[in-house]
Amino acid sequence: MSEEILINVSPRETRVAIVENGVLQEMLVERASKRGLVGNIYMGTVVRVLPGMQAAFVEMGLERAAFLHASDMLSVSDEYLQPTEITEPQESISDLLRDGQNIAVQVIKDPIGTKGARLTTRISLPSRYLVFMPGISHVGVSQRIEEEEERERLKKIVEEGLSPNQGGYIIRTAAEGTTAAEIKDNQEYLIKLWGSISRKMQKAKSGDIIHEDLPLFLRSLRDYVSIQTERVRIDDKEAYERSLTFIKEFVPTMTGKVEFYTGERPLFDLYGIEDEIQRALHRKVQLKSGGHLIFDQTEAMTTIDVNTGAFVGHRNLEETIFKTNLEAAVTIARQLRVRNLGGIIIIDFIDMTNEEHKRQVLRALEKALARDHTKNSISEVSSLGLVEMTRKRTRESLEHVLCETCSVCAGRGTIKTTETVCNEIFREVLRAARAYDTKSYLVLASQEVVDRMLDEESASVGQLEVQIGKQIKFQVESLYTQEQFDVVLM
Repeated sequence: MSEEILINVSPRETRVAIVENGVLQEMLVERASKRGLVGNIYMGTVVRVLPGMQAAFVEMGLERAAFLHASDMLSVSDEYLQPTEITEPQESISDLLRDGQNIAVQVIKDPIGTKGARLTTRISLPSRYLVFMPGISHVGVSQRIEEEEERERLKKIVEEGLSPNQGGYIIRTAAEGTTAAEIKDNQEYLIKLWGSISRKMQKAKSGDIIHEDLPLFLRSLRDYVSIQTERVRIDDKEAYERSLTFIKEFVPTMTGKVEFYTGERPLFDLYGIEDEIQRALHRKVQLKSGGHLIFDQTEAMTTIDVNTGAFVGHRNLEETIFKTNLEAAVTIARQLRVRNLGGIIIIDFIDMTNEEHKRQVLRALEKALARDHTKNSISEVSSLGLVEMTRKRTRESLEHVLCETCSVCAGRGTIKTTETVCNEIFREVLRAARAYDTKSYLVLASQEVVDRMLDEESASVGQLEVQIGKQIKFQVESLYTQEQFDVVLM
């Protein structure tokens, strides 16, 4: 499998595309006006302790107060740890925090929608191969490193470099197969970084940023480069030069694989990424077989509906359904990454009667999600053909980053028909006729509504004029949406 990382940098926005075998698999966007906060460390002030929720709100100079739960203060909850290693909080939040207290916190989830950032007091500092966790005497290994001998080798290397009361480490997936020298270099870097952060903490005031994570193009080199990555292409000279320095120090295996792109065509156009981004903003995703998927993203969850569409198969209905569901499973896994959909996800596969078919579809979905960098978990197929899954959400989806709520439909996705609006106007005119004495009425509305009033509804307008004994005139307001209208007394 061929993997490439494409980095497009402009003064206002940085975009990173992860491409496998020429197909976009993941899309990351960071804007200068709204940089991601995950990984940043702040000095905050507790503004409200909520014992009933075992949580507190912390003010640290952001648009909204951030949220700190007791479990993020007391438990070692990390995607690299086994469930048995996670401990439950033993103390009440009231025993740990008080209103007005200053506290050093790290952002673990960006503000999403109307929710503020999610915080932790368990500081973690990532490098290429390790995650350093000050104050925790533990060495863990990524669950994705499956070979027991390799897990033990890496753990031994890290433990040899530990000093008493120094802190704990999580060995990242990227460390698999690396040398002891590379691991120890990462340890030394993290210890120096933590020393610098600790000194800043002593002087920091409420609202100060103590530590800011790397910009997106460097984070992508730290977190997404793997042994499958054949090359990284960057279209900005300054970002390219900074990347070379970063690669030399932290990812020497990628030396010679980072390119400065100078082609005439924009880098993303060359790979068809711009078209993929536009498709990722649509509800409907076409399948090669003729079937299609419908994505609906709401505040509570994302639902995905699988339909056979024009695909009728060659043998029977069960074969048609099975093949459509198999293709859908692979496409869904890719779309979740491209769209960066997180939280609760419900997939409505087409109902299958064959149990073996159900198992194969579920296995296809699990296999396709195995390469996802974001933690996810999948349930079994229910009797209704639904698959419930979760995908960790730390930042806004692609749609929420690139789009805003429609001012016309207010996020409903539909608007009232012209017939509905005409009926509302008739009722409003009748209401005004009963309440006020006037010579005539002027209706201000959109072009579509006025056209209908003067055409299909002309007879109804005439009947209403006879009923109220007044003349009704119409005027087009070009700035009005289809749902907007006003009835003016003349």
